[in-house]
Amino acid sequence: MKRRRGLRRRRGLLYGLAFALMALTMGPAAGAAADGGSVAAAGAWWDPVARPAPDSQVNVTGEPFTGTDTQGRVRGWVDAHVHLMSNEGFGGRLVCGRPFSPAGAADALKDCPEHYPNGILALFDMITKGGDGRHDPTGWPTFGDWPAHDSATHQQTYYAWVERAWRAGQRVLVNDMVTNGVICSLYFFKDRGCDEMTAIRLQIRKTYELQDFVDRMYGGPGRGWFRVVTDPAQAREVIRQGKLAVVLGVETSEPFGCKQVFDRAQCSAADIERGLDELHGLGVRSMYLCHKFDNALCGVRFDTGTTGMAINAGQFLSTGTFWSTEPCTGPEQDNPIGFGLAPAMAGDHGHDGAVVESGGTDEEQARDRIQAALPAGVELPQYGSALQAQGQCNRRGLTALGEHAVRGMIKRGMMLEIDHMSVKAAGQTLRVMEAERYAGVLSTHGWMDENWTERVYRLGGFIAGHMYEAPSFAAEARKHAAMRAKYGAGYGIGTDMNGFAWLPGPRAAAGNPVRYPFRSPDGGSVLDRQVTGSRVWDVNTDGGGAHYGLVPDWIEDIRVTGGQDVVDELMRGADGYLRTWQASRDHVPGRFDACTTRMDPAKDITYQAHVADIGWQGFKGSNGTEAGTTGMSKSIEALRLSMRGAGDLWIRAHVQNLGWQPWQHVTDGQQAEVGTVGRSLRLEAVEIRVGAGGIAGRGHVQNVGWMAPVAGTTIALGTTGRSLRLEALSLNLCM
Repeated sequence: MKRRRGLRRRRGLLYGLAFALMALTMGPAAGAAADGGSVAAAGAWWDPVARPAPDSQVNVTGEPFTGTDTQGRVRGWVDAHVHLMSNEGFGGRLVCGRPFSPAGAADALKDCPEHYPNGILALFDMITKGGDGRHDPTGWPTFGDWPAHDSATHQQTYYAWVERAWRAGQRVLVNDMVTNGVICSLYFFKDRGCDEMTAIRLQIRKTYELQDFVDRMYGGPGRGWFRVVTDPAQAREVIRQGKLAVVLGVETSEPFGCKQVFDRAQCSAADIERGLDELHGLGVRSMYLCHKFDNALCGVRFDTGTTGMAINAGQFLSTGTFWSTEPCTGPEQDNPIGFGLAPAMAGDHGHDGAVVESGGTDEEQARDRIQAALPAGVELPQYGSALQAQGQCNRRGLTALGEHAVRGMIKRGMMLEIDHMSVKAAGQTLRVMEAERYAGVLSTHGWMDENWTERVYRLGGFIAGHMYEAPSFAAEARKHAAMRAKYGAGYGIGTDMNGFAWLPGPRAAAGNPVRYPFRSPDGGSVLDRQVTGSRVWDVNTDGGGAHYGLVPDWIEDIRVTGGQDVVDELMRGADGYLRTWQASRDHVPGRFDACTTRMDPAKDITYQAHVADIGWQGFKGSNGTEAGTTGMSKSIEALRLSMRGAGDLWIRAHVQNLGWQPWQHVTDGQQAEVGTVGRSLRLEAVEIRVGAGGIAGRGHVQNVGWMAPVAGTTIALGTTGRSLRLEALSLNLCM
């Protein structure tokens, strides 16, 4: 019996840690639709033919703006960080309610089964909101206790609330797919497995299903306002039509299965290549490489106080390692870790969830609970406040696999989020991007060290501020307004809704309140209080963070509290985000011109490498870009090559144990392939000859690095007789 009681106690303590981790990892006229579903007036393109019944109201009148400004720029604000589908992550039972249902709001907006009859098992609410978790689980039509700014367990992004934001001027929404395998495995309410990539795939599919759902309401494919986009030109056309461009992103702790256990990577470069190819093929265009837990790609930026220690314990349970610190080497610092170093959430506006103390549990009890969840004999690290005051940073930076992932994203034109990277990892990542002159770097919810700001803007990157109270957001926005003007950068919002974030509650009584009805920032639409069922929301008493439909009201709060300049800049944010995306897409990675004359624009050469442990790379080199890998100690094993404009082309390869293979000859448009596949033989050299003009190139060789470029009608790259692998190459066709 004693053993059984002890087991129960340890399970309870483990669950307590799980709940703590969950709170920290994310860490004028009525609208077109009435409650019973309504038919829109004929001829209004922005109104649906019919809605599901019953449904939420939108409470906006007026036509959404279309077109561009006088300089050809799109207008509208961007939410660069929101989680529409987080109810599908974490085992499927952490966020209660869905963003849409063909059966309407009464079906979509239901509380989790375990929250009935009175919230007694709403354990996550206990952690994030405090108290005993009790609440009225009834959704439609009364919504007495949820959604709310301080309830992390309830759906905040019902589609009609997003529609209200679109009608009020939002034109870009970045939907970050999110989950955490550790939280899922520890949380005992779930209805599915915990594999992170499986959850990400499901959330992407559900996003496309939401697009189809809206399209059906508007009469067929392509006719709805919710449009998933995969390139910036497509996004601009969607916005020109007055619709909402939806970008797919990923924020998860173990992308591609890249966790680390006892500092040993559980993924390979091949896994990363396959994962990037898959996500890019599914439409993902931005992502995080690490989030909350150190993984095989990079170290994380610490969470602080008791929050941080709970996450640190969770990392140990998942990986066998705690966070390890070292003195910071520059002005940039990670957050301090250790008990007693963080005030409660409501005091410091920490955006990534509540700290344990805010729920009424004192620090000693929290420490005991976290310690008890660890295996016998394992003690929580003591980092020491004095040591932390001197500036301690995560020892873990960007790993070799992490750099491979960064370069893989660059080659695919994807944008990289650096918010949750340790300062060491972020600094290393920025150096890679600076060497590449790559614009695709993002900080979208206020988790980046402020000292990186100018480096991000200098590259052409984009930053969004977290959704604080209106006056605080405005003050934060103005801090770097001059710098944005210097670099021509835009600015956006990162609401982080459905992401367990701190969100603004009822506004301060002092100052001018928001008065309903009010006009949208562009002046073309009128918004009244938002109504769902019999519940009426008001930003003055409910706060802008209650649900997504109140984001426009929160923007109006920025204006009435003296922030018209900030609102004006937000309305230019969509164009700024798309400029960063366009520069990322237009970037030619690793281009090197080896011609002694100049590259011939009338000629084109492409090449694809088969790399050890990776296989055929998902991208092709062309006209001076790189194929293969550097810094990975992996050999090219085979090479595919084709060209246009050089007449005839001959190529042969020198292969480990085989020597020179026979010459292969192809003409314009044909593809040659040399080397071997499936035999694990390194390619050591290639020799290439063209029939017209010249060819130039360079090779990256084991223990040598990049060799001097060569040019002529015939060139050889690599070495023979030295048993050195050829790891990467670039080629140009010359005049």
